[in-house]
Amino acid sequence: MNTPSLYRMWITYSVLLGIVAITGIALAQGQNPDAKCLICHAKSDLSRIESDGHKHSLFVDSSAIRASVHGKWSCNDCHAAVTTIPHAPGVPRVECTRCHFAGNRMGAPESLIYDQYKESVHGLAAAAGNQKAPHCQNCHGTHEIRRLTDTLSTMSRNSVAKTCGSCHVHEFTDYRVSVHGSAVEKGNKDAPVCTNCHGEHDIRAHSDPTSKVNSANIPNTCSACHASEALMEQYGVKGVQVETYDESYHGIAVKFGQKQAANCASCHGVHDILPANDPRSRVNVANIPHTCGGCHPGANANYARGRIHVDAENKDAGIIYYIASFFKYLTIGTLAVLILNIILDLRRKLTSRKPHK
Repeated sequence: MNTPSLYRMWITYSVLLGIVAITGIALAQGQNPDAKCLICHAKSDLSRIESDGHKHSLFVDSSAIRASVHGKWSCNDCHAAVTTIPHAPGVPRVECTRCHFAGNRMGAPESLIYDQYKESVHGLAAAAGNQKAPHCQNCHGTHEIRRLTDTLSTMSRNSVAKTCGSCHVHEFTDYRVSVHGSAVEKGNKDAPVCTNCHGEHDIRAHSDPTSKVNSANIPNTCSACHASEALMEQYGVKGVQVETYDESYHGIAVKFGQKQAANCASCHGVHDILPANDPRSRVNVANIPHTCGGCHPGANANYARGRIHVDAENKDAGIIYYIASFFKYLTIGTLAVLILNIILDLRRKLTSRKPHK
C-alpha cells in the first residue's frame, strides 16, 4: 500500500472518530441537559464576592438536585432567563411562581401560599426593596429542596427554628434553651416550632391585628396546645390554664380590647419560656414580683404568695374553693328566697282581688 493511500485512510479514520466523539457528547448532553451548566458549576471552588464582601458559592451538587423534589427537572426549567452558555453575569433570582400557580400543568403543589407571602411581613419587606428580606429559597433551599417530611429538609420540624434563626439570631438563641425548643431538640412532636406560633407563609408583624402573635390573639395561639387538658397532663402541666385565664381580670380585659392587659407572653415570656421551677423563669416564685412589676409598680413579695391559674371549682384550690362555693350557694339561696317571696306576694295580690261573696 502506497503512502497516499495510507494518508487517505488515516484522514478517514480521524473524521470517523471525530464524528463518533461529537455524536457521543451530543447524546450525553441530550440525556443530561444540565451537562453544559455543570461544566462550570460542578467546580467546588466556583464563587463570587457579593457587594457586602460576602463570598457566595456558585457550586451546584448534582446529586443534591437529583435527591430533591425537583430532581426530574433541568436547570433551565427554573433558570429560564439563561439562554446562552456561558451566560452573562447577574442571573436574576428564580421565580417559583413560574411553576407553582393555580392550574399549573407541571404537577407543582397549588395553594394560596404565594398570595399569603406577598401580604406577609417578609413579602412586604421584599417588595419594598429590602435586600435581606427572605424569599422562597432562603427558607426552603435552592437546589436541595426536600419534602417537609424529610428530616434533611430545611423546613422539617427539627430544622425550622435553625432556618428562621439564620436571620433571627437573638430569638433563636432564646428559643433553643426554652421549654419548647429543648423539647423539639429531643424529638418531641407536640412541642411548638416557630411556624406553630407565627404562621408559615402568612407571618405578619405583631402590631398587625390579624397576626397570630398580636397581643389580642396570643391567648388563642397558646390555647391551640394549652387548652388540651389531656396534652397538658401528659407533660405534667397541671391545671386549666386557658379557662382560668379567660375568667381572670386579665383575660376578660383582653377580650374587651384592652391592649395593656397582660396576656400569656406578658408573664411567661416569648421565645424564652421556661418551666416555673427554673430560676431563670419569669414565673419563678423569686421573679414574680419583678414580672408583675412591669405593669404593677411597687409589686412586692406578696405577689408571689398568691396562686396562679386557680380553678375555684376544683377542691385543689383549697380555701378559695370553699369561699367560692359559699358565695355560690349563698347567691343561689338568696335568689331562691327572693323568687319565693315574689311568688307569694303575687299570690296574695291575686287572692285579694277576688270579689267577696
